[in-house]
Amino acid sequence: MSRLSVRKTYKLYIGGAFPRSESGRTYPVTDAEGAFVANAARASRKDVRDAVVAASRAFSGWAGRTGYNRGQILYRAAEMLEARREEFGLPLDEVDAAVDRFVWYAGWADKYAQVVGATNPVSGPYLNLSTPEPTGVVGVLAPSGLLGLVSVIAPVITTGNTCVVVAPDAVEAITLAEVLATSDLPGGVVNVLTGQAAELGSWLASHEEVRGLDLTGAEGEQAVEWEGLAAANLKRVRRPDPAEDWPAEPALARLTTFVETKTVWHPIGV
Repeated sequence: MSRLSVRKTYKLYIGGAFPRSESGRTYPVTDAEGAFVANAARASRKDVRDAVVAASRAFSGWAGRTGYNRGQILYRAAEMLEARREEFGLPLDEVDAAVDRFVWYAGWADKYAQVVGATNPVSGPYLNLSTPEPTGVVGVLAPSGLLGLVSVIAPVITTGNTCVVVAPDAVEAITLAEVLATSDLPGGVVNVLTGQAAELGSWLASHEEVRGLDLTGAEGEQAVEWEGLAAANLKRVRRPDPAEDWPAEPALARLTTFVETKTVWHPIGV
């Protein structure tokens, strides 16, 4: 008996769930030859707001976990990505590179604070310590490709931030979201929106509860406009770098972009 195959609709990923856009809009996803692959949800301004609310609610719990525990969860994400590597429809070496990138950041989760923090010499009877703390909710305009997507998400959440990601490649982004949903990552830590970056970027950049903005996937005048909107509440902004080489080894600089340094003075001696 013949049957019809069940076509997949790639939905959004907000608060650990996979809702359709509140607008009900979709757009077609095609392959390199232009053939239809699936429909994907086209996120709206309301979806941006819902994703920021979810990320804000998840922030305190995620930031309060130990670096060691966050590293365990990122490593679990690498395990699940390895197990589902054939589902992405990409050359396996590309997926393997994304797996390795998760592992790299998982290893730094409980170590970066010792590298960028310090015990500071001061003149007086005090112990002076500086330590990095997460900024909060980070908006991410992601670049194309699975490795680029993992490379902008992983450092943000490694340091205890939560994020709202606008992703250009719906199939790769939502398949990765399905990996994260089965990786012990609390709902709301990563939220993925698919659709038009030109439509969503300004709302993300101007949102008062978003404390950082990664413009890696933005282009030209859009990046300049969104950086200007981000100034309203003094967001930390990472500018796009057209020369960034994703296959290259990741840099520690991405881990420190969205952290704040807190300094504590403690009296010592008599």
